[in-house]
Amino acid sequence: MHVFMKTLHPLISRAAFAMLGCALVVSSAGAADPAPPALSATDLATRLNALQQDGASFTRLRLEVQGPPGAKRIALQLQIKQRRTEAATEVVYQVLWPRERKGEGVLLRKVGNQPATGSLFVPPDTVRPLAPTQMKESLFGSDLSYEDVLENFFAWEHQAIVGTEVVDRVNCQILESKPGKRERSTYAAVRTWVDMRRLVPLRVEKYLSSGQLARRIDTTRVSKDDIDRQVPAHLTVRGPRNDSVTTLEGSRLRHGVLYADREFTPEGIKELTPPRSASD
Repeated sequence: MHVFMKTLHPLISRAAFAMLGCALVVSSAGAADPAPPALSATDLATRLNALQQDGASFTRLRLEVQGPPGAKRIALQLQIKQRRTEAATEVVYQVLWPRERKGEGVLLRKVGNQPATGSLFVPPDTVRPLAPTQMKESLFGSDLSYEDVLENFFAWEHQAIVGTEVVDRVNCQILESKPGKRERSTYAAVRTWVDMRRLVPLRVEKYLSSGQLARRIDTTRVSKDDIDRQVPAHLTVRGPRNDSVTTLEGSRLRHGVLYADREFTPEGIKELTPPRSASD
């Protein structure tokens, strides 16, 4: 929630978790079987990881933050460009609406186990680099961090099934993911409640090394994407602020799009353009 699902991606990573661009959006491999498959923790994480690494995709996302009484309301329409492979993850979030924020953009990149980096663009011409130490900062004032929409915890070294629980009347297996020595993360552990019939995360909780719950991402609606997979389409995110909640609703998810390398550069995020499809 990703946040988790690509990312939103891992938590938040394909479609709406991917609609996040998070690393949270994870999708179903197809129609549900009569009974969910029995998978080991390693096999389950491998399947979820593979679903996140679905190449180039594009989606639109509505992000809304409900803060304490008197706080300024945040409601944004975003477009998300993503390229997610085993070797690297690149995501670009750009504001389409409201007019006064149109064109704002964030570029995030992570290659292998190297520290994540990025760039922040504020029109008309201000580009500011984002260092690895800034990945904990908020994405557009929401309850998601940059790290949440980029990180893929299903690829972490340590995976374990730690229980089962019913979420919204669905029996889920709880997958616990922990980073290895070479994997850098703010989080010491991430727990994912997986609907095994559809292979969709219904809840993601992220914990600090102190054991404190840092973020919780809940899937409130599941729908099919453009390639007929079940994906989280509506998410709620609660982070460190007790008086704030972020809702995310994705639409128009497209795979098989074409991007120029320039679109994933500091100069490229200044350009608010949609991708081309492979058939163009």
